[in-house]
Amino acid sequence: MTTVGFIGANGLMGHGMASNIARSGFDLLYTVHAHAPAGLDELGARRVDSNAELGARCDIVVLCITTAQDVQQTVTGPDGLLTRPREGLVIVDAATSEPAVTRELAAQAAALGVAYADAPLTRAPAEAEAGRLNTLVGADDEVFARIEPVLASYCENILRAGPVGAGHTIKLLNNFCLQAATTALAESFAVARAAGADPRTLVDVLGRGMFDNQLLAIMGAALDGDHERQQFALGNARKDVRYYTRLAGDVQVAPVVGDGVHEALSLACSAGYAERNVPWVTEAAARINGLPGSES
Repeated sequence: MTTVGFIGANGLMGHGMASNIARSGFDLLYTVHAHAPAGLDELGARRVDSNAELGARCDIVVLCITTAQDVQQTVTGPDGLLTRPREGLVIVDAATSEPAVTRELAAQAAALGVAYADAPLTRAPAEAEAGRLNTLVGADDEVFARIEPVLASYCENILRAGPVGAGHTIKLLNNFCLQAATTALAESFAVARAAGADPRTLVDVLGRGMFDNQLLAIMGAALDGDHERQQFALGNARKDVRYYTRLAGDVQVAPVVGDGVHEALSLACSAGYAERNVPWVTEAAARINGLPGSES
Protein backbone atom coordinates (compact mmCIF):
# COMPACT_ATOMS: atom_id res chain seq x y z
CA MET A 1 0.00 0.00 0.00
CA THR A 2 1.26 3.49 -0.88
CA THR A 3 1.83 5.69 2.16
CA VAL A 4 0.86 9.31 1.52
CA GLY A 5 1.72 12.22 3.78
CA PHE A 6 -0.29 15.42 3.85
CA ILE A 7 0.67 18.88 5.09
CA GLY A 8 -2.16 21.42 5.34
CA ALA A 9 -5.07 19.08 6.05
CA ASN A 10 -6.75 21.66 8.29
CA GLY A 11 -7.05 24.20 5.45
CA LEU A 12 -10.12 25.00 3.36
CA MET A 13 -8.82 23.02 0.38
CA GLY A 14 -6.55 20.61 2.24
CA HIS A 15 -9.26 19.03 4.37
CA GLY A 16 -11.23 17.75 1.40
CA MET A 17 -8.09 16.64 -0.43
CA ALA A 18 -6.77 14.68 2.54
CA SER A 19 -10.18 13.14 3.23
CA ASN A 20 -10.46 11.88 -0.34
CA ILE A 21 -6.94 10.45 -0.27
CA ALA A 22 -7.88 8.47 2.84
CA ARG A 23 -11.20 7.34 1.35
CA SER A 24 -9.36 6.07 -1.74
CA GLY A 25 -7.50 3.45 0.25
CA PHE A 26 -4.10 5.09 0.72
CA ASP A 27 -2.31 4.88 4.04
CA LEU A 28 -2.53 8.54 5.08
CA LEU A 29 -0.27 10.30 7.58
CA TYR A 30 -0.57 14.00 8.37
CA THR A 31 0.89 16.77 10.49
CA VAL A 32 -1.06 19.47 12.33
CA HIS A 33 -0.20 23.18 12.18
CA ALA A 34 -2.95 24.88 14.17
CA HIS A 35 -5.76 22.45 14.96
CA ALA A 36 -6.56 18.84 14.13
CA PRO A 37 -8.59 18.37 10.92
CA ALA A 38 -12.06 17.04 11.60
CA GLY A 39 -12.87 13.48 10.63
CA LEU A 40 -9.52 12.31 9.25
CA ASP A 41 -8.76 9.86 12.04
CA GLU A 42 -12.17 8.27 11.56
CA LEU A 43 -11.11 7.56 7.95
CA GLY A 44 -8.02 5.69 9.17
CA ALA A 45 -5.51 8.53 8.88
CA ARG A 46 -2.83 8.94 11.53
CA ARG A 47 -1.13 12.03 12.89
CA VAL A 48 2.66 12.22 13.11
CA ASP A 49 4.77 14.70 15.03
CA SER A 50 6.81 16.41 12.32
CA ASN A 51 7.25 17.04 8.62
CA ALA A 52 10.63 15.30 8.84
CA GLU A 53 8.81 12.16 9.99
CA LEU A 54 6.50 12.39 6.98
CA GLY A 55 9.52 12.61 4.69
CA ALA A 56 11.09 9.57 6.34
CA ARG A 57 7.97 7.36 6.30
CA CYS A 58 6.00 8.27 3.18
CA ASP A 59 6.20 7.37 -0.51
CA ILE A 60 4.49 10.61 -1.52
CA VAL A 61 3.91 13.81 0.46
CA VAL A 62 1.34 16.40 -0.67
CA LEU A 63 1.71 20.02 0.44
CA CYS A 64 -1.33 22.29 0.47
CA ILE A 65 -0.08 25.46 2.15
CA THR A 66 -0.16 29.15 1.32
CA THR A 67 3.05 30.90 0.27
CA ALA A 68 6.33 30.09 -1.48
CA GLN A 69 8.09 30.94 1.77
CA ASP A 70 5.90 28.43 3.62
CA VAL A 71 6.82 25.78 1.06
CA GLN A 72 10.54 26.50 1.36
CA GLN A 73 10.36 26.25 5.15
CA THR A 74 8.36 23.04 5.01
CA VAL A 75 10.68 21.34 2.54
CA THR A 76 14.16 22.57 3.52
CA GLY A 77 13.77 24.21 6.93
CA PRO A 78 14.60 22.69 10.32
CA ASP A 79 12.73 19.39 10.68
CA GLY A 80 11.55 19.75 7.07
CA LEU A 81 10.76 17.03 4.55
CA LEU A 82 14.36 16.82 3.32
CA THR A 83 15.82 16.30 6.81
CA ARG A 84 16.00 12.51 6.45
CA PRO A 85 13.92 11.63 3.40
CA ARG A 86 12.89 8.12 2.47
CA GLU A 87 14.55 6.76 -0.66
CA GLY A 88 12.30 7.42 -3.66
CA LEU A 89 10.14 10.01 -1.91
CA VAL A 90 8.04 12.25 -4.19
CA ILE A 91 6.98 15.70 -2.95
CA VAL A 92 3.81 17.09 -4.57
CA ASP A 93 3.54 20.85 -4.15
CA ALA A 94 -0.13 21.86 -4.45
CA ALA A 95 0.45 25.41 -3.19
CA THR A 96 0.19 28.47 -5.42
CA SER A 97 3.90 29.19 -5.45
CA GLU A 98 6.61 30.78 -7.59
CA PRO A 99 8.04 28.71 -10.45
CA ALA A 100 11.61 29.82 -9.71
CA VAL A 101 11.26 28.63 -6.12
CA THR A 102 9.74 25.36 -7.32
CA ARG A 103 12.64 24.64 -9.66
CA GLU A 104 15.15 25.49 -6.92
CA LEU A 105 13.46 23.14 -4.45
CA ALA A 106 13.28 20.41 -7.10
CA ALA A 107 17.05 20.68 -7.62
CA GLN A 108 17.73 20.49 -3.88
CA ALA A 109 15.42 17.48 -3.59
CA ALA A 110 17.02 15.71 -6.57
CA ALA A 111 20.44 15.99 -4.91
CA LEU A 112 19.03 13.83 -2.11
CA GLY A 113 17.30 11.32 -4.38
CA VAL A 114 13.86 12.92 -3.91
CA ALA A 115 11.53 13.77 -6.80
CA TYR A 116 9.49 16.97 -6.87
CA ALA A 117 6.31 17.86 -8.75
CA ASP A 118 4.14 20.96 -8.74
CA ALA A 119 0.40 20.32 -8.90
CA PRO A 120 -1.48 23.51 -7.95
CA LEU A 121 -5.25 23.54 -7.90
CA THR A 122 -8.24 25.38 -9.28
CA ARG A 123 -11.87 25.35 -8.13
CA ALA A 124 -13.07 25.76 -4.56
CA PRO A 125 -13.34 24.02 -1.16
CA ALA A 126 -16.69 22.45 -2.08
CA GLU A 127 -15.04 20.70 -5.03
CA ALA A 128 -12.14 19.66 -2.79
CA GLU A 129 -14.59 17.88 -0.47
CA ALA A 130 -16.33 16.29 -3.48
CA GLY A 131 -13.04 15.16 -5.09
CA ARG A 132 -13.69 17.35 -8.15
CA LEU A 133 -10.73 19.74 -8.23
CA ASN A 134 -8.61 20.64 -11.25
CA THR A 135 -4.84 20.32 -11.01
CA LEU A 136 -2.01 21.56 -13.24
CA VAL A 137 0.95 19.20 -13.06
CA GLY A 138 4.60 19.99 -13.65
CA ALA A 139 6.48 16.68 -13.68
CA ASP A 140 8.31 14.25 -15.94
CA ASP A 141 6.58 11.09 -17.17
CA GLU A 142 7.99 8.78 -14.49
CA VAL A 143 7.04 11.02 -11.58
CA PHE A 144 3.62 11.74 -13.08
CA ALA A 145 2.86 8.03 -13.34
CA ARG A 146 3.66 7.62 -9.64
CA ILE A 147 1.54 10.50 -8.39
CA GLU A 148 -1.42 10.29 -10.78
CA PRO A 149 -3.44 7.83 -8.63
CA VAL A 150 -3.13 10.16 -5.63
CA LEU A 151 -4.11 13.20 -7.69
CA ALA A 152 -7.09 11.30 -9.08
CA SER A 153 -8.42 10.77 -5.55
CA TYR A 154 -9.23 14.47 -5.21
CA CYS A 155 -9.24 15.78 -8.79
CA GLU A 156 -11.77 15.53 -11.59
CA ASN A 157 -9.40 16.99 -14.19
CA ILE A 158 -5.63 16.39 -14.23
CA LEU A 159 -3.89 18.64 -16.75
CA ARG A 160 -0.22 18.17 -17.58
CA ALA A 161 1.45 21.56 -17.91
CA GLY A 162 5.02 20.47 -18.68
CA PRO A 163 8.21 20.01 -16.62
CA VAL A 164 8.66 21.00 -12.98
CA GLY A 165 7.59 24.62 -12.51
CA ALA A 166 5.15 24.65 -15.42
CA GLY A 167 2.17 23.86 -13.20
CA HIS A 168 2.87 26.89 -11.03
CA THR A 169 3.42 29.05 -14.12
CA ILE A 170 -0.01 28.23 -15.55
CA LYS A 171 -1.65 28.59 -12.13
CA LEU A 172 -0.27 32.12 -11.73
CA LEU A 173 -1.50 33.04 -15.21
CA ASN A 174 -4.91 31.58 -14.36
CA ASN A 175 -5.18 33.54 -11.12
CA PHE A 176 -3.94 36.75 -12.71
CA CYS A 177 -6.61 36.57 -15.41
CA LEU A 178 -9.33 35.97 -12.82
CA GLN A 179 -8.16 38.79 -10.54
CA ALA A 180 -7.77 41.17 -13.46
CA ALA A 181 -11.41 40.58 -14.36
CA THR A 182 -12.50 40.83 -10.74
CA THR A 183 -10.78 44.15 -10.09
CA ALA A 184 -12.01 45.54 -13.43
CA LEU A 185 -15.59 44.73 -12.43
CA ALA A 186 -15.16 46.24 -8.96
CA GLU A 187 -13.74 49.45 -10.43
CA SER A 188 -16.46 49.64 -13.07
CA PHE A 189 -19.13 49.25 -10.36
CA ALA A 190 -17.58 52.19 -8.50
CA VAL A 191 -17.51 54.31 -11.65
CA ALA A 192 -21.15 53.44 -12.36
CA ARG A 193 -22.17 54.55 -8.89
CA ALA A 194 -20.15 57.76 -9.12
CA ALA A 195 -21.74 58.53 -12.49
CA GLY A 196 -25.25 57.95 -11.17
CA ALA A 197 -25.78 54.68 -13.05
CA ASP A 198 -26.88 51.34 -11.60
CA PRO A 199 -24.03 48.79 -11.73
CA ARG A 200 -26.63 46.02 -11.87
CA THR A 201 -27.50 47.20 -15.36
CA LEU A 202 -23.86 46.70 -16.32
CA VAL A 203 -24.00 43.16 -14.93
CA ASP A 204 -27.18 42.58 -16.91
CA VAL A 205 -25.73 43.68 -20.24
CA LEU A 206 -22.42 41.87 -19.69
CA GLY A 207 -24.37 38.71 -18.91
CA ARG A 208 -26.17 38.96 -22.25
CA GLY A 209 -22.91 38.91 -24.19
CA MET A 210 -19.42 37.42 -24.12
CA PHE A 211 -18.97 38.02 -20.36
CA ASP A 212 -21.73 35.59 -19.38
CA ASN A 213 -19.81 33.48 -16.84
CA GLN A 214 -19.59 32.31 -13.24
CA LEU A 215 -17.30 35.17 -12.21
CA LEU A 216 -19.84 37.76 -13.33
CA ALA A 217 -22.53 35.99 -11.32
CA ILE A 218 -20.30 36.00 -8.21
CA MET A 219 -19.47 39.69 -8.55
CA GLY A 220 -23.06 40.59 -9.38
CA ALA A 221 -24.22 38.88 -6.21
CA ALA A 222 -21.78 41.05 -4.25
CA LEU A 223 -23.78 44.10 -5.34
CA ASP A 224 -26.67 42.69 -3.31
CA GLY A 225 -24.52 41.94 -0.26
CA ASP A 226 -23.61 38.31 -0.96
CA HIS A 227 -19.81 38.18 -0.73
CA GLU A 228 -19.43 34.51 0.16
CA ARG A 229 -19.75 32.77 -3.21
CA GLN A 230 -15.99 32.71 -3.69
CA GLN A 231 -14.06 31.52 -0.63
CA PHE A 232 -10.66 33.03 -1.32
CA ALA A 233 -9.10 35.82 0.70
CA LEU A 234 -8.15 39.12 -0.93
CA GLY A 235 -4.76 38.92 0.79
CA ASN A 236 -4.05 35.65 -0.99
CA ALA A 237 -5.25 37.11 -4.28
CA ARG A 238 -2.80 39.98 -3.85
CA LYS A 239 -0.01 37.49 -3.11
CA ASP A 240 -0.76 35.49 -6.25
CA VAL A 241 -0.77 38.57 -8.49
CA ARG A 242 2.53 39.68 -6.94
CA TYR A 243 3.98 36.28 -7.82
CA TYR A 244 2.64 36.78 -11.35
CA THR A 245 4.32 40.18 -11.77
CA ARG A 246 7.62 38.70 -10.58
CA LEU A 247 7.22 35.85 -13.06
CA ALA A 248 6.57 38.35 -15.86
CA GLY A 249 9.67 40.29 -14.86
CA ASP A 250 11.75 37.10 -14.79
CA VAL A 251 10.87 36.40 -18.42
CA GLN A 252 11.25 40.08 -19.40
CA VAL A 253 7.58 40.82 -20.10
CA ALA A 254 6.34 44.16 -18.72
CA PRO A 255 3.45 43.41 -16.31
CA VAL A 256 1.56 46.61 -17.12
CA VAL A 257 -1.88 45.21 -16.31
CA GLY A 258 -0.49 43.04 -13.54
CA ASP A 259 0.99 46.01 -11.70
CA GLY A 260 -2.37 47.79 -11.85
CA VAL A 261 -4.24 44.76 -10.53
CA HIS A 262 -1.72 44.34 -7.73
CA GLU A 263 -2.09 47.99 -6.76
CA ALA A 264 -5.89 47.69 -6.69
CA LEU A 265 -5.73 44.61 -4.49
CA SER A 266 -3.13 46.24 -2.22
CA LEU A 267 -5.43 49.23 -1.72
CA ALA A 268 -8.29 46.89 -0.85
CA CYS A 269 -6.12 45.05 1.66
CA SER A 270 -4.90 48.32 3.19
CA ALA A 271 -8.53 49.37 3.59
CA GLY A 272 -9.08 46.40 5.90
CA TYR A 273 -10.31 43.73 3.50
CA ALA A 274 -7.27 41.41 3.37
CA GLU A 275 -9.00 38.61 5.29
CA ARG A 276 -12.31 39.02 3.45
CA ASN A 277 -13.28 36.96 0.42
CA VAL A 278 -12.44 38.31 -3.03
CA PRO A 279 -15.97 39.61 -3.83
CA TRP A 280 -15.49 42.15 -1.01
CA VAL A 281 -13.26 44.04 -3.44
CA THR A 282 -16.50 45.66 -4.63
CA GLU A 283 -16.98 47.19 -1.19
CA ALA A 284 -13.31 48.16 -1.00
CA ALA A 285 -13.50 50.01 -4.33
CA ALA A 286 -16.58 51.89 -3.16
CA ARG A 287 -15.05 52.77 0.20
CA ILE A 288 -11.72 53.92 -1.26
CA ASN A 289 -13.61 56.29 -3.55
CA GLY A 290 -16.01 57.59 -0.90
CA LEU A 291 -19.00 55.87 -2.44
CA PRO A 292 -21.82 53.85 -0.89
CA GLY A 293 -21.55 50.07 -1.22
CA SER A 294 -24.02 47.27 -0.70
CA GLU A 295 -23.60 47.64 3.08
CA SER A 296 -24.75 51.29 3.02
